[in-house]
Amino acid sequence: MRSLKLLLCFALIANLFSSCSSEVYIDDYVPPPGLTLNQLLSSHELWYVNLNETIGYGETPWMHMAFTLSFRNGVLYANNNLVGIGSQGNGFGVATGNYDAYDMILDVYHVIDGYSTFDVYQIDYNTIELYNPYTDTSYFLDGYQRNDFDYDYVFYDNIHYFLQEYEAWEKTYTSQVGSINEFDNENYLQFLPGNNDSMFRSSQDFDVNDYNDIYWDYTGDYFVNNIPDNFYLKNLTLDYDFFGIEQFELSVINDARIELYHLSSGTFYEFTGRGYIQFLRQANDNDGEANKRTKMRKQKTAKKDNPRENERS
Repeated sequence: MRSLKLLLCFALIANLFSSCSSEVYIDDYVPPPGLTLNQLLSSHELWYVNLNETIGYGETPWMHMAFTLSFRNGVLYANNNLVGIGSQGNGFGVATGNYDAYDMILDVYHVIDGYSTFDVYQIDYNTIELYNPYTDTSYFLDGYQRNDFDYDYVFYDNIHYFLQEYEAWEKTYTSQVGSINEFDNENYLQFLPGNNDSMFRSSQDFDVNDYNDIYWDYTGDYFVNNIPDNFYLKNLTLDYDFFGIEQFELSVINDARIELYHLSSGTFYEFTGRGYIQFLRQANDNDGEANKRTKMRKQKTAKKDNPRENERS
């Protein structure tokens, strides 16, 4: 993760998550003549996957995993993780497959998900649409160069996914200030994808060498919300099902350590990530087992029919 500063002005930040718009089909933009698809894909170093602009009811899993994609000499790169975003692979992320680009058709051969194909439409000078005719779904990608892409903004705007990038978080510090409370007994946290927002588990185990041996005492849902006037500080709510709610202010110390300020007791805790999960490793890792956990970004906007299908018929 880069140093804590915004790399773009607020106008450019707004553009990062601004709508490609579902009205793009009537855009008057005319692409430069003679531009090949390979030239178009390489015109920007990073393509941000603007997931909330997706049109259609289908799904291409590796598209929902990636924050950014890069097309470099036939190799597809993706920033699937928030840990190390901006530095991993010199900002490009990790190689996740190969691609062929010809006649405005993009064929991708993903290391996990296999083959998928897209019709490519240039919407404007920095926006492209990838339309999958087999799923009748369009994804919209916004183009940036690495030096004008706000990695920090993407990190903090998606911080609930960052919490899922470790097998467990171990409590490694408790402040001397603050009143005694029940959370003092919780020594491990785990954050997982859930049906609503996300789910968590907590444990009172102590000094466990292998996170696979942790006994999880409690489960519930967790929610991360913004705090007005401080983009880098978040509100974390742990809903312990029948056991009540714990609320914290969440701040990130570095890519492997977080601070939780317990609002009701005034106690500061630090948790260190154990068992980093690089999402979308090769199909099998060193011990011969496929990825045990995966992260899928969720589209927050309502799904709707894709007019591209009618255009093709």
